[in-house]
Amino acid sequence: MTITRRDFIKSGALAAAATAFLPEAFAFQGAYKDRIGLQLYSLRDSIFKDPRKILSDVASYGYKELETFGYKDGKLFGLTVKEYADHVKSLGMKTISGHYGLDMIGAGWEKSCADAAALGQKYVVVPWMNKESYSSLSVLKKTCETINKAAAVASKAGLKMGYHNHDFELGKVEGQVILDVMLKELDPKLVSIELDLYWVVYAGGDPLKYFAAYPGRFEQWHVKDMSKTDKTKNADVGTGSIDFKALFARAGQSGMTHFYIEQETYPVSPAESVKNSLINLNKLV
Repeated sequence: MTITRRDFIKSGALAAAATAFLPEAFAFQGAYKDRIGLQLYSLRDSIFKDPRKILSDVASYGYKELETFGYKDGKLFGLTVKEYADHVKSLGMKTISGHYGLDMIGAGWEKSCADAAALGQKYVVVPWMNKESYSSLSVLKKTCETINKAAAVASKAGLKMGYHNHDFELGKVEGQVILDVMLKELDPKLVSIELDLYWVVYAGGDPLKYFAAYPGRFEQWHVKDMSKTDKTKNADVGTGSIDFKALFARAGQSGMTHFYIEQETYPVSPAESVKNSLINLNKLV
């Protein structure tokens, strides 16, 4: 039987229509294999000593995407931006995102954004704010205004700003949940939330409820697991108490485009945890 171009187009349209009604979990199954990223803070105790070797090790584990930390004066881990970028490229990896402190927003921010763009980054993320930045509701709103202004500068460099949460953002200031205030005050066109799934769960929150309440706002995730016996400790991803299958099933709703394994504590060594987490997560996504 000869299949005409019209038949082919018709069958393709039918398949696309059918796919549109499949559960989101099925549609995303396998979509993230070979795209799992690593926040290099996971290897903070060793990467400054020999960054080229550690980056080579990370590539050998199978990671393809990276998120940096520790940028200062045009350098990462003691390497110039070009040296770092060239080495990462030679290893077949990409640096998608980087963490930049609130203290870096101001003089020199344009240079930081230019360097981030030169690294190939898409996101510049504020990883933390101190208590003085949310001491009152009005102060918190001013902090969000500062981030929005920095985001406008980043946008000119082709970057999107991000904010990474810990547990305290699920607390309240003047009766309002800090993260909820930030989601309302931060410009969604310029600023995305990098949701740390562990810290949300640690604080008693539910990432799925945030996905539903603020769809599309969480373009990046931090993926780390929680020990089943001590919630203050990380487990290797896939061996703890967090249901990542359920979370990845709603990745589309959340707006997630990139995610990074991050280990802050280690059941074994940092290198072993980073390797184990990648292997385990590949089985889940």
